[in-house]
Amino acid sequence: MASSVLQRAAMLLLNRTQRAMLVDKLPDVANLAIGALSFGQFLADRPFSLTLGLCGLAIWVVLMAWAISLASGGNEP
Repeated sequence: MASSVLQRAAMLLLNRTQRAMLVDKLPDVANLAIGALSFGQFLADRPFSLTLGLCGLAIWVVLMAWAISLASGGNEP
């Protein structure tokens, strides 16, 4: 019972228009994340944090992979 509720709640079905919008905007969000967490550190008065830089890179990779997956037709309704 609980697993079927969780499975149903986790599923996200997108139509073509919604998928196209995400494919268009996810790379923008990915670039913003890496810019803020990596390059934005050079604007601060603190030393560079490798952890934040790697976190920004990881977020960029995940979001770009998601955009590529959506663009390739994954999650067809």
